[in-house]
Amino acid sequence: MTESSKILTSTGGSRRLVLAGGAALLLAACKPATSADAPAAKAVRGGPQTLAAAVAGDWRLPADRARDAWRHPVESLTWWGLKPGMTVVEFWPGAGWFTDILAPFLQGTDGKLYAANLEPSDPVATQIVDAFKAKLDAKPKLYGKVEVTAFGPTSGPVAPPGSADLVLFLRNLHNWMAAGIADKAFKAAFAALKPGGVLGIEEHRAEAGQVQDVLAADGYVQQAYAIQLAQEAGFILAGTSEINANPKDTRDHPFGVWTLPPTRLSAPRGQPARPGFDHAKYDAIGESDRMTLRLVKPK
Repeated sequence: MTESSKILTSTGGSRRLVLAGGAALLLAACKPATSADAPAAKAVRGGPQTLAAAVAGDWRLPADRARDAWRHPVESLTWWGLKPGMTVVEFWPGAGWFTDILAPFLQGTDGKLYAANLEPSDPVATQIVDAFKAKLDAKPKLYGKVEVTAFGPTSGPVAPPGSADLVLFLRNLHNWMAAGIADKAFKAAFAALKPGGVLGIEEHRAEAGQVQDVLAADGYVQQAYAIQLAQEAGFILAGTSEINANPKDTRDHPFGVWTLPPTRLSAPRGQPARPGFDHAKYDAIGESDRMTLRLVKPK
């Protein structure tokens, strides 16, 4: 049996909608494109002119900048093919960890960012979306005109069809699997991308060869399974990278991937924290082992 056929076996449990749980955690916490593929840079808006300058920006929170060692924003975005002047769609930006990099960079190079945030269908999701919009509105010269759209069970297009050069799934695939909308996410990304456009994925990586829980209850997804979902939506695998790998991650944590930093759970999700829980072992591991994938919409 091939690895891809193994991972298709599910736990047999019915799918359940857990958008509120994923939203609460968000609240708590291919070929590279060539110069011919991307629009020419037009430095007309006064923002950072390079990705490195955007990552180094003093508008980013110190806690966010401290995580650069785990999320490798310059290396990851460069490998996915981000160029000045591009149109980018970021799915579920949450509080905006990557938005604080993408929006100023695209603002400074005459690009465009669509932020497909949560559907505001419950109080927690509404709070996240409202806070995200307020953040953008507070600094229009920095962030530019970010187009806030929505992605969820009943959402429409995340961006105009065929308009995007790059779409990003940043540590959210497990949430969509739990909510039963992973297939929809890939289809929405495919529709938004131009022919030849890139889908970049960063996701907690499960141990290869095991049976994939289709609900990703522990937050981990097998790399082969993620690739298969993308291919079923029409994408072509164009590359994998170990940029965000962490070989220290044993993936056997008591509260799933959320036991690790930055979430650092000490009890099951939705339950009160346990006083005296020893985080030392999990803090020593650091953030999760992650796959980094580049997929392309065929031309």
